[in-house]
Amino acid sequence: MRIAIVHDKPVDLEFITATLAPAGHDCHAFSSGHAFIHRLQRESFDLVTLDWNLAGMPGDAVLRWIRENCPPRLPVMFISNRSAEIDIVAALTSDADDYVVKPVPSAVLLARVTNLLRSAWPQHRSEVETFGDYEFGLAQRSATLCSQPVALSTKEFDLALLFFRNIGRPLSHAHIFEMVWKHSPEILTRTLSTHVSAVRVKLDLRPQNGYCIVPIYSYGYRLEKIARRTAPLAPPEAEVHTV
Repeated sequence: MRIAIVHDKPVDLEFITATLAPAGHDCHAFSSGHAFIHRLQRESFDLVTLDWNLAGMPGDAVLRWIRENCPPRLPVMFISNRSAEIDIVAALTSDADDYVVKPVPSAVLLARVTNLLRSAWPQHRSEVETFGDYEFGLAQRSATLCSQPVALSTKEFDLALLFFRNIGRPLSHAHIFEMVWKHSPEILTRTLSTHVSAVRVKLDLRPQNGYCIVPIYSYGYRLEKIARRTAPLAPPEAEVHTV
């Protein structure tokens, strides 16, 4: 899972990374709240760890931004040396999912992170994610448009679901490669372009259906949700005057 570690002390960044990375997690370290939010506007994460004391932007402000701009199921865990009851209550009542007081043993930290991930991202899901007229069956990896099945390859399904889960968010080429192709070194930009084109055509992503894939020059792509265009009214027939 992709985990953002947002702490201002290098020792904390190193400790949390060393605890979670061996368990198979993809850890991304940030030493300031602003740097993390800048990345979060373009990429997605499965869990965030926060400290109160961050340069330029305190942890509670980062949490508030997450809750106002990210999917509600994104779990956030505070890891802090502030052990006062008022601080713990403030974090939890602001929708933090867990609060850990430092120092914390590696095994305990890993167990609590695993528990949060298990609750937020169940491994075996059969539900359907719906976006307007589009539905994605997660268990069968199937897609439909207006209840009609759409044949997508595995990569096309993963790419389409990534776009829909990040509507309005710019996604870099590197992030898409990481999420869909798992950093495959042989993947080229033209391969991505081919898959994006296939997803656009097969899912009929155009204004009439409420969505449009927008290329971002030298960066990546963004799926935009737009107002449906209604058919223009036919011009009124010319009046015929009889004499």
